[in-house]
Amino acid sequence: MTNPSHLPADGLFIGRARTGEASYPLVVTVRDGTVLDITSSTAPTVRDVCEMADPAGYVRAAKGKPIGSLDAIAANSFAATRDPAKPYLLSPVDMQAVKASGVTFVVSLLERVIEEQARGSAEKADAIRADIAGLIGHDLSKLKPGSPEAMEIKAKLIQRGAWSQYLEVGIGPDAEIFTKCQPMASVGFGADVGLHPVSTWNNPEPEIAMIAASSGRIVGATIGNDVNLRDVEGRSALLLGKAKDNNASASLGPFIRLFDDTFSIDDVKQAIVRLKVEGEDGFSLEGASSMAEISRSPEELVAAAMGPHHQYPDGLALYLGTMFVPSKDRGEKGKGFTHKVGDIVTISSEKFGALVNRVRLSPDCPHWTYGASHLMRDLAKAGLI
Repeated sequence: MTNPSHLPADGLFIGRARTGEASYPLVVTVRDGTVLDITSSTAPTVRDVCEMADPAGYVRAAKGKPIGSLDAIAANSFAATRDPAKPYLLSPVDMQAVKASGVTFVVSLLERVIEEQARGSAEKADAIRADIAGLIGHDLSKLKPGSPEAMEIKAKLIQRGAWSQYLEVGIGPDAEIFTKCQPMASVGFGADVGLHPVSTWNNPEPEIAMIAASSGRIVGATIGNDVNLRDVEGRSALLLGKAKDNNASASLGPFIRLFDDTFSIDDVKQAIVRLKVEGEDGFSLEGASSMAEISRSPEELVAAAMGPHHQYPDGLALYLGTMFVPSKDRGEKGKGFTHKVGDIVTISSEKFGALVNRVRLSPDCPHWTYGASHLMRDLAKAGLI
């Protein structure tokens, strides 16, 4: 058996798992290919570990009970073939708010403007893309939001009649921060991810997500899929909630990699995030995003989300955005990419491993029924709080 999560051998990881032996989700880590239960009354949740002065030191020293090999547990995590009586992985966050940043790669700004100009029509996108690219060029990766150069490009787009609300957050001084899902609602490695049934033009968004404590201190990172409905958001930016926050539409994992002497914020800034989509129809698509091209740093985005202006007592997970917007035709020429039910989406990065999910419609994914109140009751019954 091979490890489908491709978790690197080095690094300090924390996550969550379910077993048939406990009513509550376990806090787990990985050592030498074995998944260990490190749940304790000191830290019964991942949130509690992240609030510590030295999360990595705690996890490194924590005594644990083996629950199985990573290979076996990862293999059992796929929703289509899962045996719920055996251990399987969950999203690695629990009580944290799950937020996301938008239009953080200036390259993807063009796609957002195109979505809005096309009013959700994939057929019109190619012509609009060529028109705008011809006006301002393709190489926008060095553009700093709020800079004089950014304001010049904004003026050109306004003159062209291509002004967009996305310009304000893409090249203006203020970042876009929105709620991706509620605490406890994200899904993990192997789970199904959901599309709202009204959508006919949608895509995965491969991203890195920062994990921050309530103080704003960034303690680690993971990878995620910020599933997006291009037609819904394209019709109106005010439909962002419907485009982004649906059952099973936020995926994170397989684990959080905590900052320690082998991994730091600099590794996040240099990471390459890869995407692969494999369809039951034989369609395949691959691409990659370089975090070096992000227009706002992870620290800037976390500071925009939380601080004296906005507190998160349980910390947060913050998707950083993506530069990869798939445009490869799937079917009729010029209509671009959209998901089909049954697609397998793999998002990977060398320092994090791989996050694999199957695409379904949101109503057909397991409904979110286990919230914070259920977790607290189960931990209390177990004498952990």
